[in-house]
Amino acid sequence: MPPPDNHPSVPLMSDYAAPLRDIRFAMTEIAALDQVIALPGMEEMSVDLVDAVLTEAGRFAGEAVAPLNRISDIQGAVLENGVVRTADGFREAYRQFCEGGWNGAPFAPDYGGQGLPWLVSTALTEMWQSACLSFSLAPLLTQGAVDLLAHHGSEEQKALYLDKMVSGAWTGTMNLTEPQAGSDVGALATRAVPVGDGMYRISGQKIFISYGDHDLTDNIVHMVLARTPDAPDGIRGVSLFIVPKMLVNGDGSLGPRNDLRPVGLEHKLGIHGSPTCVMAYGEGDGALGTLVGEEHCGIQYMFTMMNNARLGVGLQGVAVAERAYQQARAFAMERVQGRDETQRGKAPVPILHHPDVRRMLMTMKAKVEAMRALCYWVAGALDQAQRTGDAEAQARVDLMIPVVKAWCSDLGVEIASLGVQVHGGMGFVEETGAAQHLRDSRIAPIYEGTNGIQALDLVARKLTRDGGAALRAQLALMRTDLPDASLAAAIDAVEHAAGLILTRCGKRFGAAAAVPFCHLLGLATGGWLLAKGAAAATRLLADGAEDREFLEAKRLTARFYAETLLPHYSGFLAAVEAAGGAELDMAAEQF
Repeated sequence: MPPPDNHPSVPLMSDYAAPLRDIRFAMTEIAALDQVIALPGMEEMSVDLVDAVLTEAGRFAGEAVAPLNRISDIQGAVLENGVVRTADGFREAYRQFCEGGWNGAPFAPDYGGQGLPWLVSTALTEMWQSACLSFSLAPLLTQGAVDLLAHHGSEEQKALYLDKMVSGAWTGTMNLTEPQAGSDVGALATRAVPVGDGMYRISGQKIFISYGDHDLTDNIVHMVLARTPDAPDGIRGVSLFIVPKMLVNGDGSLGPRNDLRPVGLEHKLGIHGSPTCVMAYGEGDGALGTLVGEEHCGIQYMFTMMNNARLGVGLQGVAVAERAYQQARAFAMERVQGRDETQRGKAPVPILHHPDVRRMLMTMKAKVEAMRALCYWVAGALDQAQRTGDAEAQARVDLMIPVVKAWCSDLGVEIASLGVQVHGGMGFVEETGAAQHLRDSRIAPIYEGTNGIQALDLVARKLTRDGGAALRAQLALMRTDLPDASLAAAIDAVEHAAGLILTRCGKRFGAAAAVPFCHLLGLATGGWLLAKGAAAATRLLADGAEDREFLEAKRLTARFYAETLLPHYSGFLAAVEAAGGAELDMAAEQF
């Protein structure tokens, strides 16, 4: 039997403190907050206002959301008598979250939103996800559903749903996956039969639906992909429907229960507090839904929600890694074991003194900061693209979104695993909480399109559709900051690898090379952004900045990344060059 949480031999999970200095530095010195708040529509924004928002968000994340993390892991969500009940504290925290206006942070005031730029909203989302990933998934999915409806919904649909969803009074979901149709969305079988007055009867089953049912709100607005009777086969025959849990009257009031229900909860490796539902639609007469946009354009519309979610899922890699790093750092400072071999004294010292522990912590720290820099930099480019129509900024966003999702979520798992290693044997027992970070992080490389699919998107769409023009523009931008030879060599490696993918015949090579190329681009871009941060720290130090210890740490972290991590570019390049060889030559029977 494992020891209880108060067992004296078990160090307890550390509290979460939002890394506000790191967040502000990434926003101001890397993602150009000053330029973002100068964009059209940002007239009410100021650095002081953003700072106040971040401070209050950090307080709320630490005090109201973070205590849910351990509780949600132990209790999980429960399905009882056809109703999903969330873990203790979720309902109260969600009520406070909505009352604080946090749910509507990035959305237009026209629908009750706060009108904050995506750069600021991204920083807030990182805090919610670090504090409790299971809790944060409900607002993240609602955010994506709001973005979808704002872009593709009719005026009537916007009037009926957006105010309630922006405020958080109603939540939203994404319904794609079916038992026979996972990543192959074109194989879905859910049906939508028109019944007049613009209404459809929806019938079928969806699986892996995060927050498909819960007790946080009195309505849930499902975004459901389905086929109409005359739909062509494959992905081109898919349409998108709004299917609410409770039917909504014309005046916005709630009507009767719709014909849909959760019929099971998945028993998962992690994120136990997030109810992952099997949803049944139309077991009776059929669930009523309304068509979004035109028939057979569903996947096109859903990509708006999916791209929003992919930025959020990449950010989950940052968020869980930050939480794992904070806990590992605290443990290394407190855990006394062994002597410092560089000192003459024989007294035991905290394990932070041991070089290999320092290597692991520096690896965690450097990768977290590189991941955060990438997510924030892309969010800033998204603000630029959306508020000015800047085509170059949009091209950067399109190119880097799959890298954000795949590279950051893969690193999130790696860093959470390193956090367990720093704890040693204590990391392998659940009571410390280190294992929860590893379990929770493992979903991010899988959902919203597996990371292999993200890498394929990068090479098959984003790289090849313009012959590599967007990538060349990105590399040219990166070459304006070349503090050391390792960064220059990594950028050259990206260019060489892209040339191989563009010029070698056949799609098989590109598919085999996709994942190492994605990681190569992420590694090089992270090095470039940390170099930008180090240059900013040097400038601030020369100007007499007071926070010298923090700024010196920025320089040392960038140096560690350049000296220790960036040289791995050669391995990724070699993997690209060799792609399509042995793994494709082996017969199926030989595996």
